[in-house]
Amino acid sequence: MSPRLLKGMTHVQDTPPALSPQDCLVAMMVAVSASDENLKTSELVTIERIINHLPVFADYDTDRITRVSKTIFDLYAEEEGLDALFDLIRSNLPPALYETAYVMACDVAAADGTLREAEIRLLEEMRYELSIDRLAAAAIERAARARHRTV
Repeated sequence: MSPRLLKGMTHVQDTPPALSPQDCLVAMMVAVSASDENLKTSELVTIERIINHLPVFADYDTDRITRVSKTIFDLYAEEEGLDALFDLIRSNLPPALYETAYVMACDVAAADGTLREAEIRLLEEMRYELSIDRLAAAAIERAARARHRTV
């Protein structure tokens, strides 16, 4: 919501703001990067590369990344924040983009060459919450590992 709209309101709800489908994709990438409480440069570069090159972000206002990231950090600070995050994603991301979100999250998790326990748990939760087929998930994960493998 813009500051102009908030100015005239007398009560601001405690619920997170609605997200665009692109915001949801960014949120999933930031959530995976932040899941181990250590946003790595390689992960942030991967997020930037994805946003700058994939057609789903062609008309995306990159100034929104900061707001979306803040929303994720705020949700992580809450006891039921992960549940709220997935409620927000399911409410605002078309189901046709669930696998897209998972692909992007896997690419971010694999960017530094190491999957940490927190990242693995979050990816498992994403598979469950977004109903990602097990075989599709396995293929997506294997492709992400292959893309980020080093010699």
